[in-house]
Amino acid sequence: MSSAQVAVREVNPGGYLSAAEIPLPRLYICMAGVFFTAALIWVYTLMKYSVFKIHWLMAALAFTKAVSLVFHSINFHFINTKGHPIEGWAVMYYITHLLKGALLFITLALIGTGWAFVKYILSDKEKKIFMIVIPLQVLANIAFIIIESGEEGSSEYALWKEILFLVDLLCCGAILFPVVWSILLSAQNSPSTAAMNLEKLKLFRHYYVMIVCYIYFTRIIAILLKVTMPFQWQWCYEFLVEASTLIFFVLTGYKFRPASNNPYLQLPLDEEDVEMDEVVTESGALEGITKVKKTSNGRERQRESTL
Repeated sequence: MSSAQVAVREVNPGGYLSAAEIPLPRLYICMAGVFFTAALIWVYTLMKYSVFKIHWLMAALAFTKAVSLVFHSINFHFINTKGHPIEGWAVMYYITHLLKGALLFITLALIGTGWAFVKYILSDKEKKIFMIVIPLQVLANIAFIIIESGEEGSSEYALWKEILFLVDLLCCGAILFPVVWSILLSAQNSPSTAAMNLEKLKLFRHYYVMIVCYIYFTRIIAILLKVTMPFQWQWCYEFLVEASTLIFFVLTGYKFRPASNNPYLQLPLDEEDVEMDEVVTESGALEGITKVKKTSNGRERQRESTL
């Protein structure tokens, strides 16, 4: 009785990757260079002004995104040339991808709640939002790692793909929750406080629309385009996601750039900061006395008596 062993080696002319994935290593490394350049320009801008801590958090997010794309490109390169990922490079990619996802949602939540630009302390409800968003984002990234390392035909692959989609939508909803909460809160407060909240919402409404458009495009529109595209062009889905992320980062940086005339950085902290110029005293003995008040940007504002 004889036996035989057959080894099947499936490889395309361009490597082990499929026709839809062959352009991905070059795409990721090119986008990493673009994100890294944008991060350097942002840091150069920050060095010229007095900035908030969240500005440096935005810089850290841009650099982390660039590094994540570099490791993603290296990981795909080894898969294409050797047929399997190198464990060390894959682990580095998963770590940076996890960190990038957490930083992205933390930054969006901080800006959405007006932290640093409007106030310096998060409320208890906003802290609870972070306690929900961060674990959800970690779970979403774990699901992504399991999907990346699994086989598409396995039952676990379909299960974790559905879990990833659900958790991702929950994270997006948790990011938008502070907006809805602020709108509801403004209607319950005193007239002066409600007017202040509505003014903040008016100023931030363009950014809220940006977040909704970004989430809607990357989570729904891009996926629909991927389904309708020919197989060899499905790498365009990754290009659209990365390009939309770059545009979102650039627009966010432009809106919240540190500049003396940026209205986002001149929002008042409380009711006292929005009062009109007032008379310090009506007594002639105290004529010429000045009153100094501190605004939410840390700048001092001097008001002189009109008497």
